[in-house]
Amino acid sequence: MFRSRAKEEKSQADKPVNFSKQPRDPQAPKGRPTPKRSEAQSQRRSVANTPTTRKDASKRQREDRRQALQKQREALAGGDERYLPARDKGPVRRFARDWVDSRFNVAEFFLPLAIVILVLSVVRVPSIQNIALLLWAVVIVLIVLDAAVSGFRLKKRLKERFPDGNTRGAVAYALMRSLQMRRLRLPKPQVKRGERP
Repeated sequence: MFRSRAKEEKSQADKPVNFSKQPRDPQAPKGRPTPKRSEAQSQRRSVANTPTTRKDASKRQREDRRQALQKQREALAGGDERYLPARDKGPVRRFARDWVDSRFNVAEFFLPLAIVILVLSVVRVPSIQNIALLLWAVVIVLIVLDAAVSGFRLKKRLKERFPDGNTRGAVAYALMRSLQMRRLRLPKPQVKRGERP
């Protein structure tokens, strides 16, 4: 407050100058290499293609998302590894899918068996309803036993086939796939029954 003007000017002269607020001299070096002509042109094109309004941007995002989902659907139908969802990608998951698709599983017949058992349980005859309850128990026990044996065998095959690979989650992935009927599985089965994966 009571400082002299000379001391203030001296203290301001000692402070470093902040160049970020000053406009840059066009002849001064930029601190980075000049981009190649092809890179500069591609950057200009991308800037020219960017939407100007939020409405255009959201429209473009929807279109990009629709194209990505279309590629994903085609990949699920045809087995194209490049566009599969992350949960289905990789050689370990492919092997697990092929291993499940190459054999019969009790769990894949659960849906038809459940319909038959439900029809039997609706009938008002006590002996038939008892049979339906017994069938429920038998089907559930068979599915659990088949899943346990399948999981054990698949884990063994995965260790043989991919000794150094990351096989985490592959057994659960295969067991979930075995619960679906063969023709409803996605990605579509690429091997026939009985064929060795």
